[in-house]
Amino acid sequence: MSGTKTIAISSAEPFVKAPLLYKGKVRELYDLGEHYLIAVTDRISAFDYVLSPAVPDKGNVLNGLSKFWFEQTKQLMPNHLVHADVERLGDLVREPEIMKDRFMVTRKAERIDIECVVRGYITGGGWRQYQKTGEINGHKLPAGMRKNERFPQPIFTPAAKNDVGHDEDISIERMKELVGAELTEKLQAKSIELYEFARAFCEERGIILADTKFEFGLIDGEIILIDEIFTPDSSRFWAKEKYELDIEIDGMDKEPVRTYLSGTDWDKNSQPSPLPAHVVEETSRRYRDIYNRLVNG
Repeated sequence: MSGTKTIAISSAEPFVKAPLLYKGKVRELYDLGEHYLIAVTDRISAFDYVLSPAVPDKGNVLNGLSKFWFEQTKQLMPNHLVHADVERLGDLVREPEIMKDRFMVTRKAERIDIECVVRGYITGGGWRQYQKTGEINGHKLPAGMRKNERFPQPIFTPAAKNDVGHDEDISIERMKELVGAELTEKLQAKSIELYEFARAFCEERGIILADTKFEFGLIDGEIILIDEIFTPDSSRFWAKEKYELDIEIDGMDKEPVRTYLSGTDWDKNSQPSPLPAHVVEETSRRYRDIYNRLVNG
């Protein structure tokens, strides 16, 4: 990331001269023929709604962190990144200054429709499952665990991907039924190995990596990492100084947005009003802060 940007973009469509294949909540996928171009916008979502306005620097941070982590982890697991050099795109992009930090050109992989979630701490949706059942995705856990407690060993809690609606939490046994036992075991082992690597890296920088999720794809039978890794949108980061048991820890991500929306009378069933400037500014600051602590720390 080459410095603070003042322009926030809600779509890369005005800037990319290639067919748009897919538009997610944040990312857009363009077809370059042999490769994809993935553009990361500054859109932000919460409670299943894409909000306005866009958050300055969010896309640059997400893209920059993924590039950083793909480089850090390429010896552990190959990934889809080909390059992120805007000059190599030539006239495929307009306004290269706007686009230069928010895209990557990637190999085309067949997506494995499983979200590979690794949890190092019991919190969030995992904590809610545990309170009701004593389990998370079929993992029977000890009685008496406390919110935000660290697991002795990280646990693998996959979800079946749904392009519409929520991904569905599943057991490892169900994952084996969907994609086969051999692939399940490989993805579980690799996911935990990647998480352990990043957790140690983060701890050295005063950050706790509470949980994270990965997406994998196949190219000629080879498993590779795709999408994004270890970003505030795919991971739960806590500052070490804020870590406590039994509380709702203020995360290093879009927590200001969730907190603001939860404090309004919004019904969560309709498009919310635009976010106030101070919420946007604080969210932007948090994204830049996690980037600086991880990459420059």
